[in-house]
Amino acid sequence: MPGLLRGVARTAVVAGTATAVSNRVTRRQQGRWAAQQGYQEPPAPPAYQAEPPATPAATDMTSKIEQLKQLGELKEQGVLTEAEFEEQKRTILRT
Repeated sequence: MPGLLRGVARTAVVAGTATAVSNRVTRRQQGRWAAQQGYQEPPAPPAYQAEPPATPAATDMTSKIEQLKQLGELKEQGVLTEAEFEEQKRTILRT
């Protein structure tokens, strides 16, 4: 059993060392390539300032107002009768 543990420990050390060396080589190569290409660190993004989200009620009301305006225009153009206009208006205001 001690021989098995020693073998597992040796394998873990070798694998860990190989990983560390591989990572170091990769970082060094990336640094060299970046230097050859004149790479510069991108500027830090500006601080994010989110606008407060529009409330669903406000968005919904804006949509309803737009629909009512369109209905009014259709009525003025003679496309809708007074009864049709009133029916559609009730439908929009109910939802």
